[in-house]
Amino acid sequence: MGVMKVRVVGGSDAVHGEWPWQALVQFEDRFTCGGSLINEQWVLSAAHCVKPPSQYAIALGMLQTSGSNPHSIVLKVDDIMSHPAYTKTGSKGDIALMRLSSPVTYTDYIRPICLPSSSVSFPCGLQCWVTGWGTLSSPNILQKMKVPLIDHRRCDEMYHVGSATSTNVTIVKEEEICAGYKEDGNGYCQGDSGGPLVCKVNGTWFQAGIVSRGDRCASPYHPGVYTLVPAYESWIKKYVSDITFSNVTKIPSPSPACEDVDLSPGKDMGMQTGDDLQRGWDTT
Repeated sequence: MGVMKVRVVGGSDAVHGEWPWQALVQFEDRFTCGGSLINEQWVLSAAHCVKPPSQYAIALGMLQTSGSNPHSIVLKVDDIMSHPAYTKTGSKGDIALMRLSSPVTYTDYIRPICLPSSSVSFPCGLQCWVTGWGTLSSPNILQKMKVPLIDHRRCDEMYHVGSATSTNVTIVKEEEICAGYKEDGNGYCQGDSGGPLVCKVNGTWFQAGIVSRGDRCASPYHPGVYTLVPAYESWIKKYVSDITFSNVTKIPSPSPACEDVDLSPGKDMGMQTGDDLQRGWDTT
């Protein structure tokens, strides 16, 4: 398949039911990518993860890739829609829809993530979360990492630092968003490819991005790059007619402002614990 495996770096273990939209994409019974459940029959992932038609399946309610998963189910995929703009790493349209063979029944461990409408702009510096199955956990427990958002313009400037690419050539596009830090450390290559970047706004979780790429992973000025979900509202609606996109209002302004924040890892950017993380979803 040649799938680029992008992994959580420096995350911590999740618990059952904490991120109930998290999907595990299987190709011929092998774990290959992450994804997110967006309604009863559709999963959102990255275009670089899939090559239709092929033998794919989706596991939901999973905590670990091996061992006991008492709340999980596995369903076959009967159709895949990849965005036509995607041609290679770094191109636009790294987004795909996977239709499950039958609708799922929601439980405390299997729930959809809310999607933000195209009018939504998540502010630079907003603290969000990325999840995926990392390589440093045993037995491959789902990892979570808190990361600050970086808008595409500032992220593009960062990616040009030390690069031979002309500043006239855009590396990070308008349809993308970044999250992570400018210096070495945790949070550069967050999540399995295709997995969700989610932000909690006024008690509700929304998916801001899809794990896309992490060029020169874990290097300075190279935070993780994500497909910006709101930019693809009209494309998703072409195939998922009953999906709801929300106008996310009253998004708290990050403090300090993004242009003033030090994106190097620090205490205030560390892992969050507490009651707000014991349930990974809210009713919209």
